[in-house]
Amino acid sequence: MHKLPVIALDGPSGVGKSTTAKAVAQALGWNYLDTGAMYRATALALQRAGVGLEDREGLERALAGLRIQQRGTREFLGDEDVSEAIRSPEVTRMVTPVSADGRVREVLVDQQRAIAGSGGWVVDGRDIGTVVFPDACCKVFLTAGVEVRARRRALELEAKGASVSLAEVAADIERRDLADSTRAVAPLRKAADAVELDSGGMGLEEVVEWIVALHRRH
Repeated sequence: MHKLPVIALDGPSGVGKSTTAKAVAQALGWNYLDTGAMYRATALALQRAGVGLEDREGLERALAGLRIQQRGTREFLGDEDVSEAIRSPEVTRMVTPVSADGRVREVLVDQQRAIAGSGGWVVDGRDIGTVVFPDACCKVFLTAGVEVRARRRALELEAKGASVSLAEVAADIERRDLADSTRAVAPLRKAADAVELDSGGMGLEEVVEWIVALHRRH
């Protein structure tokens, strides 16, 4: 199989995929594609349109008119910068069922392949190495324990002024892990040819150096 010059970075919620992928892309001079933000933008679009997943016709119309763009590290819905809006608690609650819907995934996977299919991209998500880019030249499954991920996520939220309970954050991460790994369409799992990296005891710089070194060995 021809290997596509794409680094596929998969892993569970809160493991730092986006931060890591951005840093890896910068280190290599590549582009970065945030697929999670694309699903969040879709959830926001459905929320604003008042369309539920059970509304077949409404969902089809909304997906047909969906126009998501990534400019640098900013996410746009149409011409509107929604980078902050897609991180709201309401969108966060919606994104798991939205991202598990086969109709949504079909549309967004097509868009992701159209964007990064020429190569030179670092792409993070939950099904990048298994579904979106199974021919990626380098696949990494990034993981860490629930407690580690909960502490990282809590610090991020507190930095944004949110008051959070570590136990609540951990419970939310466990809920998303279960939903992501058991969904019927493109569940979270490590690709057979992916290399697993437990980042629990590592800093960001160490993780980035490890992935860049792995890529260069390929």
